[in-house]
Amino acid sequence: MVEICSLASGSNGNCYYIGDDSAAVIVDAGISYTRLRERMYIAGLDEKRIRAVFVTHEHRDHSGSVRLISKRLGIPAYMTLGTYNRLYKRQRPADYHTIESESLTEVGGIKVYSFAKKHDAIEPVSFRVEIGGHTIGVMTDIGVADVNVCKNFSLCDAVFLESNYDPQMLAEGTYADYLKVRVASEIGHLSNEQSSALVRDFANPSLSHLIISHISADNNTSEKVHEAFAPFAEKYGITLASRYECGKVLKL
Repeated sequence: MVEICSLASGSNGNCYYIGDDSAAVIVDAGISYTRLRERMYIAGLDEKRIRAVFVTHEHRDHSGSVRLISKRLGIPAYMTLGTYNRLYKRQRPADYHTIESESLTEVGGIKVYSFAKKHDAIEPVSFRVEIGGHTIGVMTDIGVADVNVCKNFSLCDAVFLESNYDPQMLAEGTYADYLKVRVASEIGHLSNEQSSALVRDFANPSLSHLIISHISADNNTSEKVHEAFAPFAEKYGITLASRYECGKVLKL
């Protein structure tokens, strides 16, 4: 049985768990090691199953604790060379492996495919994880659903999918103008409408779970997210990942 869980999701930290009865990986290490342990305990997940941590890009809410988590769990960290070089030296894990933007890494019987995405980072990637006959995507911090994103999304049975902002809230909100432009650009984040369009147009017939992730605290609300994904509410299990606590463990 495959278990997936959002341990943290948002600009204050990101970490996603994907595993089965024998092995697991986490994607991103934007929360402290202490918080990771606490949330895994609450979720009933065994940290000893984790075989590796994969980092999508260098922004602190995705990479801030990768060195300590890698060291304390005794696991390797995988990231692109651009991401590694962009980390502060004190953040760089001792046990690390560089991956290509388009590559396959196998750890503990789990296949992790990386693929390039557009975001304001040096060499950012997202991941598609194959485990126990299922395919799970971790797709956040994406400025636009380009051909690469659409192709990988269409292969997934479950997806941690970014739905970061509501365009009207962003436009009328308190962000500085340059931040508004950044968020809405092709190297920023996906809006509610962009994410729901991705589901509408490219969902795999086997898609069963959408974990809506990286929801802005300032430019979005849970009500607006639910409204955007309402057309799919009866077809898929839809949950909203929290920035403050671990989510429910979903079993595939």
